[in-house]
Amino acid sequence: MPFDALADVSDDALLVLFANGDADAARALNVRLTPRAFAQAMRMLRDRAEAEDVAQEAMLRLWRIAPEWRQGEAKVTTWLYRVVANLSTDRLRRRRTVDLDTVPEPEDGTASVTETMQERSRMAALTAALECLPERQRQAVVLRHIEGLGNPEIAQIMDISTEAVESLTARGKRALTAELAGRREELGYSDG
Repeated sequence: MPFDALADVSDDALLVLFANGDADAARALNVRLTPRAFAQAMRMLRDRAEAEDVAQEAMLRLWRIAPEWRQGEAKVTTWLYRVVANLSTDRLRRRRTVDLDTVPEPEDGTASVTETMQERSRMAALTAALECLPERQRQAVVLRHIEGLGNPEIAQIMDISTEAVESLTARGKRALTAELAGRREELGYSDG
């Protein structure tokens, strides 16, 4: 099947096509999922090289399980997010110290220098505030509010109940609010 014809094909179907030898399906799935895997790993690890390694390893695992994939049992993205989370958590446990350096968001050329600096300041403040959260709260908040996943999908990824996800995200949001309280003006947010 031609590569450009695969844009509307589901992740499940692409994985099955790949398992049956369709190289275009593999390319389409790789283009679609690798950036997501990398972004999640980057948010958890805050280290570009490690995030690239985790994303690559997660995609390799996806290719290995493709022949046994059972459509409809789980979403491919849910499976992938869970693998990325597990690989990232393993790396965090191994290094035991977390690098607090932040990586600025890529510039798209449209924002002014002032806007770019303000956004970097906001991202640095958010990253630092996220660092203050316990690991599970941070993971739930990132998956919910940065990755935009629903609570049931997060529950599958984290292997916990939906209620536990709701509790983790609520506690995480309260902790972030407390951590960032009093910095609205400094971060360029005004009430007027």
